[in-house]
Amino acid sequence: MKYRMNRPSLALAASVVLGAALMTACSSEGSSSVGSDGKTTVSVGVSGNVFDMSIRLAEENGYFDKQNIKIKYVTLTASTGTSALQSNSVQFLNSSPTSYLAGLSKGLPELSVATNGGGNPLGIVVSTAFAKKHGLTAETPAAEVAKALADSTAGASSANTKAEAGIFLKAHGVDPDKLKWVSLPSPAADKAALTKGEVDWFITSEPIPLQVQHEGDGIVVAHSDKVPEWAAGQAGYGQVVVVKEDYAKSNSTTVKGFATAVQQATTYLDTHASDDKAVLAAARASLPGMPDDVLSEAVSQVDWPETAKQDAAGWKKTVAFVKDGIGAVPDASVSADNWTNKYLP
Repeated sequence: MKYRMNRPSLALAASVVLGAALMTACSSEGSSSVGSDGKTTVSVGVSGNVFDMSIRLAEENGYFDKQNIKIKYVTLTASTGTSALQSNSVQFLNSSPTSYLAGLSKGLPELSVATNGGGNPLGIVVSTAFAKKHGLTAETPAAEVAKALADSTAGASSANTKAEAGIFLKAHGVDPDKLKWVSLPSPAADKAALTKGEVDWFITSEPIPLQVQHEGDGIVVAHSDKVPEWAAGQAGYGQVVVVKEDYAKSNSTTVKGFATAVQQATTYLDTHASDDKAVLAAARASLPGMPDDVLSEAVSQVDWPETAKQDAAGWKKTVAFVKDGIGAVPDASVSADNWTNKYLP
């Protein structure tokens, strides 16, 4: 059973911690260790976005503890996550399919052991002035939103989110190349550009768009409920738990315990309301400083899987989205050797 709120939502980019992340990724403190209490401490690479929820909730609800696992979080970015995994600075990486497929395309020995979130929880947020000028509200139909955006100045802080905006616009007959695009360095810069009037709108992962709306500086006019092309059903996108192949072989008990705890957490998220006490506690840990209503909306935007199991059909859909939909990894491919369900309960 799925509980949903009125949802625009998802991820917070942690670009401001890039320097710290790089230092952490190069450290030698990432190896797992067994303490006197018999529990194994592992380092986990997270991104500081809503997709971290399953791992945070697994800790919040004691699922890792039951598997004799302790967690050390390392906040990474899309550009540092894979290198941190390969250097053994982290043993587990909560990865986007894009980063994972990019690693496989380079021949890196990575293994996906669980899927722990689905869809593209993105938001397009327009300035209040633009919304007023074009009569846009949060309930405006997608086709009308796209038409209003056809003559505008847009902001994006990544090639991927710009491409995803393009998918939305093209679906409604709007050529994204005819818009004026402003390339910005981070989601925080997106927000600043909007409030300064430098862009009419921007697209990024939630909860930044929802935060802008909460503060009264804009209105979220598109999200995965309005844009089926972003949703898990069509994109097959989401988040996966990745380990190095040799780590999985040498630490099968730990990998199984980690994957089991993550599946318990995704099941909990799938069957509990987004304002559930434990869910909000995990959300606050994942996205500190965000208001509870923003957190709840962001959590509800993700398609939390009842099971963390992967399948060939899902990966085929994901590869098509990453390779052809957004063009992020032109040579993306995945085989049955690159993912497994053997560590799941």
